[in-house]
Amino acid sequence: MNFDFLVLGTGSATPVVNRHPSAFLLSIENESFLIDCGEGTQYRLLEQKIKSSRIRHIFISHLHGDHYFGLVGLLSSWSMNQRKEDLTIFAPRGLDEILTAQFKHSDTRLHYKINFVETDTENVYHLLETNLVTVETIPLHHRIPCCGFLFRSKACKRKIVAENLPANFPIPYLKMLKDGLDIYDELSGITYKNEDYTIAGGTSKSFAYCSDTAYNELKINQLQNVDGIYHEATFTDSELKRAEQTNHSTARQAAMIAQQTNAKQLIIGHYSSRYKTLDSHLIEAKEVFENTFLAEEGKSYKI
Repeated sequence: MNFDFLVLGTGSATPVVNRHPSAFLLSIENESFLIDCGEGTQYRLLEQKIKSSRIRHIFISHLHGDHYFGLVGLLSSWSMNQRKEDLTIFAPRGLDEILTAQFKHSDTRLHYKINFVETDTENVYHLLETNLVTVETIPLHHRIPCCGFLFRSKACKRKIVAENLPANFPIPYLKMLKDGLDIYDELSGITYKNEDYTIAGGTSKSFAYCSDTAYNELKINQLQNVDGIYHEATFTDSELKRAEQTNHSTARQAAMIAQQTNAKQLIIGHYSSRYKTLDSHLIEAKEVFENTFLAEEGKSYKI
């Protein structure tokens, strides 16, 4: 089961031409999750031809504007386009008040239901479970309450080898085979061995989204052996003091987290506007963790 991580915005707080604020779309089979929603996210989604009906969950890491200022416009446009599907928004305390005030004073009446779930940014806990994945919080260290999100796909069921099945094989038995069970058919007296009719399903995947945070090792145990990490890398080591003052990370520090968690892949982003090119970010990170990639807008990464 592949995770597709689509980058919609790579910038930080100060606007830069051709570098949009934080926004990402994680797609897992037929489910898509919007993670952060900086200004202009709805335009990025239009460019990528993403249908609103695919997105039923939005995750907001914290309430700095570059991570949620695009939300009111997106939700309003979805309503004008007659969206009907319910939407769940996970975010720290306060976002529900902000949205309520915006919609009240603009007399905006949504045509769909929003379920708001307040996140506890200081503790690790189960936030969401769907048919395909579980999501838990990753406490982060920033100026205001902030958390990341750890996505794990559920163990895949075994796959049926159709050509091995006898003719007129009872349909109810297929689910049992997928669940890994042997089947005894009382009518025929035949036992169907699971290993004769199935093969192993795909392996489980995990992906960690680490938004704005100072370097800290508290999340290392939680993220052990993840398949992929997105980690902010606002600065390079030449601005280490600035990173410490603003509770952000450098590219090297992001790579240290990937190395210490034994991650398979690292994607870095949230670049400060002071950097016109990003070569130094990539060089610095690769010195610590070779399998590092720069987040590039409009590009999708297989996890």
